[in-house]
Amino acid sequence: MNTDEFWNIIDSVHTLSGGDMNKKCKLLRERLNALKPDEFTDYIARFDEAELAAYTWPLWGAVFVWKGGCSDDAFSDFRATLISHGRSVYEAVLVNPESLSEVLYTNEVDACYEGFQYVHYNLAKEKLGAIPESKTCWPDEPSGEEWDEETVDDLYPILAAKFKLSQLPSKPWWRFF
Repeated sequence: MNTDEFWNIIDSVHTLSGGDMNKKCKLLRERLNALKPDEFTDYIARFDEAELAAYTWPLWGAVFVWKGGCSDDAFSDFRATLISHGRSVYEAVLVNPESLSEVLYTNEVDACYEGFQYVHYNLAKEKLGAIPESKTCWPDEPSGEEWDEETVDDLYPILAAKFKLSQLPSKPWWRFF
């Protein structure tokens, strides 16, 4: 399975699901179950490659600003969810993490949905008897320049302006007293 075939599967399940993550997982499982074993293991390798390419400090910083914080587990869930949105969204966000300001999710949970990344691993246990050994070498740290929580908003002014303002209370702070 080449990269285009991988993204065709992702794009089709995203489109058919209407963006619903539970439906997306179900559709993905059906598509993967129909693959031959070598195609299936190639899919897993392509998924790992896409997840690794998104394992960057700049993307994590953008998600941190967008969500008002982001643990390493949530960032892992986010990367899988980002992949689930298809090739064009994925590639746009990797090129410009601030384009997250234009990505719409159906609800807050969907942004860091825990589960899409497990579909192929759970199916591998059933279909292959075990999860294939990854060919991807995972680094200890994301690539790119690390950011500081105190100044990360400065790196992503569009996200900070859009999402910090939307988190303000509906009435001025002095009216709470």
